[in-house]
Amino acid sequence: MSITPEDRARHRRWLFELTQIPTATGHEARVEAWIERWVKERPGLELSCDRAGNLHIAMEGSGGRAPVYFTAHLDHPAFVVERVVGPGTLQMSFRGGVMDEYFVEARVAVHTAAGPRAGMLKGEVTGQAGPFKQYLWEEDGDGAAAAVPGDVGVWDLPPAEEIDGCIHTAACDDLAAAAAALAAYDVLYQARRHGDAEGRREAQDVRLLFTRAEEVGFIGAIAACKHGTMPGDARVLALENSRAFPESPIGGGPIVRVGDRLSVFSPGLTAAVAARAEEIAGGAATVTAQQKLSAGPAWKWQRKLMAGGACEATVFCHAGYEATCLCLPLGNYHNMADLAAVQAGTSTARPRVGREFVSLADFDGLVDLLVGCGEKLPTSPPIGERIEKLWSERRFVLGKEPGGAN
Repeated sequence: MSITPEDRARHRRWLFELTQIPTATGHEARVEAWIERWVKERPGLELSCDRAGNLHIAMEGSGGRAPVYFTAHLDHPAFVVERVVGPGTLQMSFRGGVMDEYFVEARVAVHTAAGPRAGMLKGEVTGQAGPFKQYLWEEDGDGAAAAVPGDVGVWDLPPAEEIDGCIHTAACDDLAAAAAALAAYDVLYQARRHGDAEGRREAQDVRLLFTRAEEVGFIGAIAACKHGTMPGDARVLALENSRAFPESPIGGGPIVRVGDRLSVFSPGLTAAVAARAEEIAGGAATVTAQQKLSAGPAWKWQRKLMAGGACEATVFCHAGYEATCLCLPLGNYHNMADLAAVQAGTSTARPRVGREFVSLADFDGLVDLLVGCGEKLPTSPPIGERIEKLWSERRFVLGKEPGGAN
C-alpha cells in the first residue's frame, strides 16, 4: 500500500498533537478523548473499553483467526495531585521512573479544569504511605491554582518542534508509538474501505489495543491478559519508545526488538516481523562480513535486544500470547536530559528535565513496517523455510550418509 506525502503530513500532525497531551498513569482521559474523536471520524471502526479501561479498536466485521494487534500504552511519567495543602500549594505523587536528581527545583505545569498553572517543586514529602513518592508544588505568583485531587502535572517544557529531523516534544514514550499505530491503521482502514470486495474478504484481521498504567508496572496490560481482552490466538506487536544507545541509534530506523531486560520475545513472531522489514527494505538490518556498508538498504531498520528497560511484550508473552515488540530509539528517556552523564556522575551542571525526541524518519519507518505487517504477517517462522532450503541444496557436502543415500 502506498503512503502519499499527504498521508505523511497527516501522520506527523497526529504525532505532534498526541505527544503534547498531558497524561499520567491512571489519568489518561485526555489522550483517550483524542482517540475516541479519531475513531468517530471513521465509519466502520468499532471502539470498546475492557474492564480496566483499555481501549480496543477493530474494523467492522472483524473476527478472523489469529488477529494481529498493534498495542501501545497511553500514560507517561507524570504527577497526580493528591491534596490541596493551601492556596497555590499542592501535594502531588509522581507515577513513573525518573532519577531523584531531576526533581530538584523542577518546574511543573498542573493542568486544571481552568487550564494549566505553572509552578515549582519545593521538595519531597517524606513519611507518606503508598507506592509513589510525594512532592510539594507551589504555583508562581499569587497562588490561585484551582486544582483538585486527580489533576495531572507534567514537566513545564517548551512546545513541540522539529530540530534536525527529530521531533522534540513532551512525551514520545509512548504516545509517539500510539500515533504510529493510528497512522498505520488508518492506511489499512482506507485501503479496506475503498478496496474491492474480494480484497476486503482476504484482508488480514488487524486490531488496536491501547493500554493504561504501563509506567508503574504494566498494570493495564496485565489486566488485559487477565480479562481476556485479546483472543488467545492473537499475535501481538507491542509498540514502544526505548532508550537509544550507540549501538541502537536515533536515525537508524525502527527497531524490531527481540527482547528486553526481563525476557526474550516470541522468536517465531519476531522473525516474521523481521522478514517483513527485510522485504520492505530490500535487505537485512546490517550487512554481513562479506559485504561493504554501501550494500545496506536505503530504508533503514534495526534488530536489537534493547535491554535498557522492559515493555509490555514481556507481559503478553508470560500470559501465553505470541508477542514481540517494535520500538523507536528515544532520546532524553523519561525526560531526563544528559542522562548518561548524570548516571556516570560526570555531568557538570545540575540535572534538568528536557523534551524527549525521536527521529521523524524513524517514525515514518515504523508506520511503514506496521502497514507491512498489517498487510501480511507469516504464521510459520521464515527461518524454518531457510533452514530446509539450505539442507536441500547443500547437504551433499557431508558426503554419503552411513546406511543411507547422499
